[in-house]
Amino acid sequence: MSPAAAAPLVSLRNVEKHYGSVAALTDVNLDVARGEVVVVIGPSGSGKSTLCRCINRLETITSGEITIDGQPLPPEGRELARLRAEVGMVFQSFNLFGHKNVLDNITMAPMRVGRVPRDQAQQRARELLERVGLANKASAMPAQLSGGQQQRIAIARALAMRPKLMLFDEPTSALDPEMINEVLAVMVELAAEGMTMVVVTHEMGFARQAANRVVFMDAGQIVESGTPQDFFDHPQTDRARDFLSKVLTH
Repeated sequence: MSPAAAAPLVSLRNVEKHYGSVAALTDVNLDVARGEVVVVIGPSGSGKSTLCRCINRLETITSGEITIDGQPLPPEGRELARLRAEVGMVFQSFNLFGHKNVLDNITMAPMRVGRVPRDQAQQRARELLERVGLANKASAMPAQLSGGQQQRIAIARALAMRPKLMLFDEPTSALDPEMINEVLAVMVELAAEGMTMVVVTHEMGFARQAANRVVFMDAGQIVESGTPQDFFDHPQTDRARDFLSKVLTH
């Protein structure tokens, strides 16, 4: 394997994020390999979403360094836009453009940011709609779709830019229970295809099934990290054991 291929795709070194006197992230160190699926779990307020948002610079870190593909996160401007094009993000809320149909939602970024011709962008969009099981929804408006369908469209929209990394910030937490599995199924398939993913989620079943590594956070720090089997079956810390005793009994 070449040194470039062996190097982590994402690297966080001594990352701190403060909001005034409140520390949201404290001395976070994390590497994500190419093709790896890292699932970040922990109690509410533990810094999981902040970590996710710092990786594509929706939040600016207070200190430390984050690199993607060996390059430090750019401060602003065109380089930051290029980074965001290479890092897909799916949020808790679907963030679709309500006044545009599904096809336009998916083709807008490739056409405007990537300068992809309309016919190519539309062909790619239709392939992605097929992939997420919504090939018949190209002309639908977001308001005509269920929450689960909207989130699958949001995933297709992120994939349209052919990202090297996908970030998911609690993508199923706003969904009704019966819609969660249809979104997780798409994510499991992505993981199986080798997409590099950082997933913040409360879905422990997904973590067991799809993760290469589970990262457990509490109070802005990474407390524990390991394979799903090691973490769920043999947690190393009292804090992780306490957390799992609460979430796995429901």
